Amino acid sequence: MAAGMASRYGSMKQIQQFGPSGETIMDYSIYDAIKAGFKKVVFIIRKDFADDFKHIFEPKLQGRIETEYVFQEMDKYLGGHSVPEGRTKPWGTAHAILCAKDAVNEPFAVINADDFYGADGFQKAHDFLRDGCKPDVYAIIGYELAKTLSEHGSVSRGVCEVDGQNNLVAIYERLKIYRENGTIIYENPEGGKEPVSEDAKASMNFWCFHPSIFEFIEKGFQAFLDQNIGNLKSEYLIPFVADQWIKAGEGVIKVIPTSAQWFGVTYKEDAPIVQKSLSDQVASGAYSDNLWKRD
Repeated sequence: MAAGMASRYGSMKQIQQFGPSGETIMDYSIYDAIKAGFKKVVFIIRKDFADDFKHIFEPKLQGRIETEYVFQEMDKYLGGHSVPEGRTKPWGTAHAILCAKDAVNEPFAVINADDFYGADGFQKAHDFLRDGCKPDVYAIIGYELAKTLSEHGSVSRGVCEVDGQNNLVAIYERLKIYRENGTIIYENPEGGKEPVSEDAKASMNFWCFHPSIFEFIEKGFQAFLDQNIGNLKSEYLIPFVADQWIKAGEGVIKVIPTSAQWFGVTYKEDAPIVQKSLSDQVASGAYSDNLWKRD
């Protein structure tokens, strides 16, 4: 998913070069996905990003993995509704998935374009999609919350509640999470500070779905629009859909834990940290210093 503009970051970070040979964060995700066994990548973008994306990725990916581009446009899947005057914000991550409906016919993973997820997450996602994904069994890759924080400010995270069978019970959106005096805390709506477990699992929008999700999302989006069409900042988000899907008794969402280090660029100040993290990954031998070099 790469259609959203980076309001906090201030630029189009999805195609910013961070790796030693000009790699974007997305390059590493695609590389890890190919290595894990994925056969196709669908870029969900805005139409006006298409030329930039193709110019950057087609030379690298040609012959390595099938590519397709779909556009998250404001007027898609609105039913009888019209885009309200003044609306500039995309409809959200669940709407982004819906825009890929005609391009995806098999179990699939969903990720953010500007997050580094690590090879372990992609391998576990691939294995689940191959062996465990069903119309009534989805999954989310759960990251250790402590490994998703920023040194440059608070972050918003979906904190997972998990039952004894590793099924997702709920995702609680915590809007201000940070470390204070060695403890992870979040600020509740009243401004109070509450601790969060070091072992808490965070949703970083790495989901594994069966194509059965499309029909559920499409119906839910119409209900969302009925209630929120006039709210210019309202978003139809994947965690909301997942919560509704579970509560409707449609099935279960497995929480698959990973110990991989997540990192991303929420703030401009995060960019040097991302560059160093990628350099460290290269130095460790996890990646080549030229990810797509052809022999």
